[in-house]
Amino acid sequence: MEIQAKIKELIDKINQANYEYYTLDQPVISDQQYDAYIKELIELETLYPQYKTKDSPTQKIGGTILEGFEKVEHQSPMMSLSNAFNKEELLKYYDRIQKEVPSFTLTTELKIDGLAATLIYEKGYLVKAATRGNGLVGEDITNNVKTIKTIPLKLKEPLDIEVRGEIFMPHQTFNKINEERKKNHEPLFANPRNAAAGTIRQLDSKVVAKRNLDMFLYTIVSAEKFVKTQYEALQYLEKLGFKVNPAYHLITSKEDLIKKIDDYDQQRKNLPYDTDGVVIKVNELNLYEDIGYTAKAPKWAIAYKFEAEKVETKINDIVFQVGRTGIITPVAELEPIMISGSLVSRATLHNYEYIKEKDIRINDYVLVYKAGEIIPKVIEVVLDKRTTQLPFEMILNCPVCGMPLEKKEGEADHYCNNLSCPGKKLNKFIHFASKDAMDIENLGEKVLETFYDLGYINKLSDIYTLTQHKADLIKIPGFGQKSVEKLLDAIEKSKKQSFDRLIYGLGIKHVGSKIAKLLTEHYRKIEDYYHLTIEELTLIPEIGNQIANSVIQYFKDPEHLEEINQLKRAGLTMEKEKTVITSNKLNNLTFVITGTLEKYGRKEAQELIESFGGKVTGSVSKKTDYVLFGKEAGSKKDKAETLGVKLISEAEFEALINE
Repeated sequence: MEIQAKIKELIDKINQANYEYYTLDQPVISDQQYDAYIKELIELETLYPQYKTKDSPTQKIGGTILEGFEKVEHQSPMMSLSNAFNKEELLKYYDRIQKEVPSFTLTTELKIDGLAATLIYEKGYLVKAATRGNGLVGEDITNNVKTIKTIPLKLKEPLDIEVRGEIFMPHQTFNKINEERKKNHEPLFANPRNAAAGTIRQLDSKVVAKRNLDMFLYTIVSAEKFVKTQYEALQYLEKLGFKVNPAYHLITSKEDLIKKIDDYDQQRKNLPYDTDGVVIKVNELNLYEDIGYTAKAPKWAIAYKFEAEKVETKINDIVFQVGRTGIITPVAELEPIMISGSLVSRATLHNYEYIKEKDIRINDYVLVYKAGEIIPKVIEVVLDKRTTQLPFEMILNCPVCGMPLEKKEGEADHYCNNLSCPGKKLNKFIHFASKDAMDIENLGEKVLETFYDLGYINKLSDIYTLTQHKADLIKIPGFGQKSVEKLLDAIEKSKKQSFDRLIYGLGIKHVGSKIAKLLTEHYRKIEDYYHLTIEELTLIPEIGNQIANSVIQYFKDPEHLEEINQLKRAGLTMEKEKTVITSNKLNNLTFVITGTLEKYGRKEAQELIESFGGKVTGSVSKKTDYVLFGKEAGSKKDKAETLGVKLISEAEFEALINE
């Protein structure tokens, strides 16, 4: 047989065996036969590299080592879902849909606890895979995704299609990896989700290949091109060779929905992977535009969150932590227990008022649960098992620096107000470098603690002077030239982070990432913050006196202002990027973009419209002025025609802005 034909035959046999084993869970050939096929294929591809193809299963072995991950702009946003935390909220969702569209059905699917990813196929071949990221821009994880055995590199049909799903780590794999890490004295993964997220962002795809990740697919982008309903979309994904979670159902009534939720709740305890709820979607795709979207989520779908699992354990001790703002948080040291798939040995007690209210004492048996399946909390004391007579007393001094604690009247929290408190400083550095702030990769708690203890970091701006100490950093045990260079590159890269991330990273009391974004929409340069008043700040929705006071006090502090000046000198972004309005030709006009444009990406077209004073929204309504359509325009174009909204082609759009 000709070499090229032999290679193709082996690829077909191995791909079919992978599908039977990993997707259908119905192996046909023996492991020995499978290994023999792989061995023969590797040998032939090594001897004849010119015949190696894009869909070769040898790509699943891994081998590429990347310098970092490229950014990928999503053509269609990867939106999050609104949540229902109980059945009452779920029924409100049902009633809301019924008011919008009297006739509809629903689908229910298990919500897998992993990380969302999108896969793009061209002519049936996998060409790109990306993480969700911030919903608009993700990271290119193509090489790593190719190692996941349940993901086909070539579809059964030569389609151009984008599909999305959840990458996860099964319990068996998670337990095996943690056993190996324990033997090697490496830190254990907290739960399968963290393990999956950490694995998919490995720069070495060989590491990913060894960790046996899995993926369930759950949606098709622009699904209306292929099917009419979400139920049909799931069936079509299976037909194409994707792995789809089998627990999806068609729902026709409220009663049916509640019963199915109860069924899922019972079944999830015996599943070989983590779930954190049920996704409910309107089944009919043609109703989506009528029901619409919020800024963050579709209105036609919702995620029902299971009630958190409660587990009994014993409090061995209560210790205190100092936060970045000086807040003192009591933490319960617990007898280790498994909750929602992860080992828990600590739980927050919020503040001393919470301890008093619940009458929590050392040596008490308590019920613990994970709030939102993430943060362990003590919710109740098992009084029948109490042996401790003395109530717990609050500490009077900071557990790190020893300074007296302060508590304002009307507030529940105690604070350490010592600006030089080491615990407070360290947590401020950790917050600044965290993923939602400056996102400095490899600058985690342990590294920061080492640099702080050795005197390299004493204030935030010192992070940006670490490059001056490169020769010394390389000599620190556990470091080395390669790891230090990677860290310094990440620090340099962080200078380009957006202004709202910097405002959040400064650690201003009561200013989370959402408030930071809100502030930077109104005050776009750092200098705008120096003379703010409570009156003007509280005009902004969602900002009350407490947040306003906190922001004003922060920017009055001379130490903070000097720190900001140092960060400015280091080259950090100190103002919000703004769309330059080059003309008012499109002033007060609202556009919707649909289909694929020839000259512009979607974001590029949006920025162009905004530069002429226009606005772009995600759904068509009577208030829409123009629908700009390209190739393969979907239901938005149809809706525009129904509502009488003006449709313009790319050429007409260019004529409009150039006239």
